[in-house]
Amino acid sequence: MKVLVTGAAGFIGSFTSHKLLDRGDEVIGVDNLNDYYDVNLKHARLARLTDKPGFHFAKMDIADTAALAKLFKEHKPDRVVHLAAQAGVRYSLENPQAYVDANVTGFLNILEAVRHNGTEHLVYASTSSVYGAHTNMPFSIHEPVDHPVSLYAATKKANELMAHTYAHLFKVPCTGLRFFTVYGPWGRPDMALFKFTDLMIKGEPIDVFNYGKHKRDFTYVGDIVEGITRALDIVATPSPDWDSSNPDPATSDAPYRVYNIGSNNPMDLSRYIEVLEETLGIKAERNLLPLQPGDVPDTYADVDDLIRDVGYKPDTPIETGIAEFVAWYKTYYNIDDVAHNLR
Repeated sequence: MKVLVTGAAGFIGSFTSHKLLDRGDEVIGVDNLNDYYDVNLKHARLARLTDKPGFHFAKMDIADTAALAKLFKEHKPDRVVHLAAQAGVRYSLENPQAYVDANVTGFLNILEAVRHNGTEHLVYASTSSVYGAHTNMPFSIHEPVDHPVSLYAATKKANELMAHTYAHLFKVPCTGLRFFTVYGPWGRPDMALFKFTDLMIKGEPIDVFNYGKHKRDFTYVGDIVEGITRALDIVATPSPDWDSSNPDPATSDAPYRVYNIGSNNPMDLSRYIEVLEETLGIKAERNLLPLQPGDVPDTYADVDDLIRDVGYKPDTPIETGIAEFVAWYKTYYNIDDVAHNLR
C-alpha cells in the first residue's frame, strides 16, 4: 500500500514508518520538524528512514491547508496514519494555542484531505488522557469520556468527535487509537523515562510527582506500532449491533472505531523508577512532589476489543523495554557504561 504517515520524524511516527517500509509498503512521511524538543533528535530519526527504499519525505505543517491538500492530490495515499500532534499535558497549560493549531485545525485538514482523495482508511492517535477524571478501572472504550482534565486531552477527544462526524457524513472509515504511556528507544526528551535517565546519569535529583504513588499502563513503543499497523489493515466498518437508543461510544452505524492500546498491566511509578535504577546501576535521588495540574492519578487499559478485533495484545515486559531504552540512550549520546553506585 501507499501510506501517508504524519509525524514521521516523531517518536511513534518514525517507528511506524519503519514497520510499514519493512513489510513492503510505500511511505510518504510528513513532519514540520518544529522545535518543541531537540530538532537534532528528529533529524536523527528521519535519517534512519531516508535511505530506505519506498520512503518519501515532505517537510510540512499539517495546519497548512493548501500544502496538505496539494500533497494528498499528488500522492493519493491508500491509507493514512495520523500521528502528528502537539503532545504533552503540561505544555498545554503554557501554550494552549499550539494545541488548537496542530490538534484541531491540523486534524480537520487531514479529514478534509482524506475525504477528497478517496483514502480507504484513516487511523489516528488519540490518548489515554481522554479518560480524564474517570476512576473506574480498567478504562473501557465503551464508557463516555466527557471529563478531560487538560486541554491536550480535550483536543484529542475533539479528534474522536470530528472523526465520527466525517465517518457519518462522508463514509470515511476512521479508527482512533488511545495510546497509554508510551516509552522506549528514540523517545521524546519531555517523557519521564528520558528525563529520569538524563538526570540520574548526571547525578541530579529527579522530580517524582504524586509522591511516586500513581500507576501507569506503561506500553513499549514496539507494541504500540504493532497495534497501529494491525488496526490499519482492518478497515473500520459500521457496527451491526449499533443501537441508537443505547449508543456505544466506541462504535457506530458509521465506519468508526476506537481502541485502547496499553499493556493492560499498570505499574506504580516508584516501581518503574526502581527498574530504571537496576538497569542503570544508579540509585536515584527522588524529589517527591504532589500531583501536577492536568495529570491523572492512574491509568489502566481494557484491551479486550483490541484483542477481539485486531488480534493483538501488548506484551513487552517493563524490564525489557527499559533496558532497550537505556541501551539506545547510551549509544545515541555516546555514554560509556555508567559506574554502579547503588546505595
